[in-house]
This record gives sequence, C-alpha cells and structure tokens, in this order.
Amino acid sequence: MRQRSLIAITAALAAGALTLTACGSRDSGGKGSDSGGGTTVTIGVDAPLTGDLSAIGLGIKNSVDLAVKQANKQKVVDGVTFKMEALDDQAQPSAGQQNASKFVSEKEVLGVVGPLNSSVAESMQKVFDDAKLVEVSPANTNPSLTQGQNWQTSKARTYKSYFRTATTDAIQGPFAAQYVYGKAKLKKAFVIDDKKTYGAGLAATFTDEFKKLGGKIAGTEHINPDAKDYSAVATKVKNSGADVVYYGGEYPQAGPLAKQFKAAGAKIPLVGGDAVYDPTYIKLAGSGSNGDLTTSVGAPLDTLPSAKAFLDNYKAGGYSEAYGAYGGYAYDSAWSIIQAVKKAVEDNSGKLPSDARAKITAAMQNVSFDGVTGKVSFDEFGDTTNKQLTVYAVKNGAWTTVTSGTYNGG
Repeated sequence: MRQRSLIAITAALAAGALTLTACGSRDSGGKGSDSGGGTTVTIGVDAPLTGDLSAIGLGIKNSVDLAVKQANKQKVVDGVTFKMEALDDQAQPSAGQQNASKFVSEKEVLGVVGPLNSSVAESMQKVFDDAKLVEVSPANTNPSLTQGQNWQTSKARTYKSYFRTATTDAIQGPFAAQYVYGKAKLKKAFVIDDKKTYGAGLAATFTDEFKKLGGKIAGTEHINPDAKDYSAVATKVKNSGADVVYYGGEYPQAGPLAKQFKAAGAKIPLVGGDAVYDPTYIKLAGSGSNGDLTTSVGAPLDTLPSAKAFLDNYKAGGYSEAYGAYGGYAYDSAWSIIQAVKKAVEDNSGKLPSDARAKITAAMQNVSFDGVTGKVSFDEFGDTTNKQLTVYAVKNGAWTTVTSGTYNGG
C-alpha cells in the first residue's frame, strides 16, 4: 500500500551502513554488539504496533521474535547471535520511510521483516535498496512492488533487495472472483475500495476476473478510510440490487461498512481480502457478519504439519497477542534472512563479510527451505513461489475454513 516521496540516503551513510564489525558493544538498546567473541546480527521489524491494525502488527513482531529465539537456541549460524528490533509504522508511509532510514543507519541491522501495508512498503523500498539492505514482507500483496507499475503488461523488477513470503493480489483477487461467481453463485457485485494501494489494486483484480467470468458489476464506490459514516454508500448498495459486496481494504473499515449496508436493508455478504481476515472484523461487523467471506494467503496453520512446531513454540512463548493472519509468514520471512546470513557467513570462511548487506541480499534470491507455511523460495521477481490461498467464512461468530487452493487462470 503506498506513497512515492522517498528519502535520499547519502553515499557516506550507505557506505558506513554496509560494514559490520564485532568490535564491542554499541549500547544497551538491543541494536547489536560483540558477544563473547561472536557477532550480533539484528533483524529489524517494521509493522503497525499501535492503532487500528496493531492486532496484526503485534502478531508479526512476536513471530519474528520467536524465529530469532529459535535460531539462537539451535545455533543455526556459528558465531552469530540474532536480535530483533521492532519499529512502529502506524500503517503510515511517512513513518515507514523514517523507520527504513533508521534501520539503514544501524550497521548491525542486516535484514528487515515487514511491512504490513503495501503503501508503506512503497515508501521504504528505495531506502533499503540504496543501502542493499534486504527486506522481506510477510504481508504485502500489491503486484507492483515486485513486478513494476506496468505489471499487467510488462513485468519488471525494480528493487533487488525486496522479497515477500505472501502471494500477490494478481492471484488473490481472481481467486476470490472464481469462488464468488463459480462456487457461491453470486453474480452481481457492488465493488468498494478504500483508495489505498492495497485496496484499490485488490478490487481491480477481482473486478477484471469477475467480469471475465460473466459477472455483473452493479456499482462501484470509494470510501475515505478515516470516515465512520458510510450511510451514503450503504444506500447505493441497497438500491443497486447487488447480491454481494466486494471490498478492497482493511478490517477497521470493512466491519462498520458491512454493518451499515446490512442495516440499510442490503442483507448480502461482504467479501474481502487478507486484510479483512481478522477476528476484529467480526466484532466490528456485529451479528450480521455470519456468511461474510474473505480470502487470505496460504492455508490455515492448524491444518499444516509444517506449522506444528511453530504453533507449539508460539504458545510456549507466552505471547499475549495472537500470531494473527501473517504470523507464519513473518516467521518464515525472518528465517529466510537467517538462512541468507548463514550463507554469507559460510561463503566467507565462517565470519560476516565486510559487505554483509550486499552478500545477504544476493544470497536471499537462492534461499530455499521447508518453512512454517510450506516451501519457502522466491522467483525472479522476489515473489514467493507458494501461491496457495484460502477462503474463510464467518460462522457462529468466528472465521471458519471453506476451501484452500490456487487461482486457475492466466
């Protein structure tokens, strides 16, 4: 989700940030140090840790924390102790950009997990790329982040340091359309988005596929994410004759929106994407949310044998917040950085090279392992090779799994 004003990183800052030495403690703030002759590597986390989306952001942070602890416990990289530093972007591009610059300035930060929002990612990408600091998002789904603004006609990778473990809206939107039209037998959709990068992009890919399948678009509307009163939109939905609302956006707005158009008399389901798949949506939408649908990346973790250890360790870790929709992907994002660090160390006679960031970014392209969410590897654009998605429905006040699969089409 996105914004284009990018901070320029000076050559001196970038050069200084690329060198990592183990020559003594920096400070007591957990940003990296010499540890008994070993080296401390910090993995940064950028996510909304406060505000409306903090339930998701804290799950991302906790999952990275667990990955770091497991890597240290297992001594995955000889001579290296991992630490985590988490910064709050409040789901705001400007804050994310500032956080990116802070991470770049800290020489012990050799990789960053995040952000949640595609618009925030857009404000961070060039900052990280200029410093050759690898960034792995567990949640960004807008296709342009990896494949360029003209991804639909001419794919082109813009930033070599950017990767993601979540699949994209080029797949998620059409996947939802195929389910809504083909399985749910809903043929007339009213499409709404929040005008942000993620929401507008997701709504567009849904709409294109829905129309190709023969579905009718009963109307379209854009909402202000800061608004609370959606009565005008609710009336339009009711008068449109639509049998489903597709919403491109996040749960803080999706819940009240659904509640209001149903109260206005449109007793039809809302269908959203992965940013709607959170228990908070159900609380906000109220009792009328039964039957509402979302798609989300991957398969439910409790159905994956590969996720059992993660689930057990997360519970044992005593985290006060749930791992959320992206916990498994955040863990795998952190683990991919850890594996890239391992490769850079092994290729340099057992110690970090002087150009550690560049070497770790290069190593990331060939990272491949069996992760929490399944096989973790990246294609030529930095996108995950795992294209699985799941449809969920609200049933008796909770999200329940409907079906998992992949998008069938071009």
